[in-house]
Amino acid sequence: MGPTTGAPNRRLEMNAEAEAQKVETSATPPPPVKATNPAAVKKAVAMGKEMRKAPDTSKADVARKMFETIADEPREIIVQAFVDGAGLTPKGAQTYFYNCRRKATAAN
Repeated sequence: MGPTTGAPNRRLEMNAEAEAQKVETSATPPPPVKATNPAAVKKAVAMGKEMRKAPDTSKADVARKMFETIADEPREIIVQAFVDGAGLTPKGAQTYFYNCRRKATAAN
């Protein structure tokens, strides 16, 4: 007629076991990525903030100009620079990064 009394308890036990496994297997986060040329990154962010003040300059224009300055940096650094300098969201900054990188590799 009805479910056995042990079934709900078993589900709770399984969930507790699964949670315990998640905690045990979670690795420590990787160390933060460091800029290879912090001065160039600072310069690009400052340049981006200045360019954003111009009325006819799009965020894409700002990101492309910034990318020219910091193209040799790791992806995480460039994306954060786009967020800080061009005023992009983190997801938008990743999109602009991939577009800039694709355009740069096509030009070479």
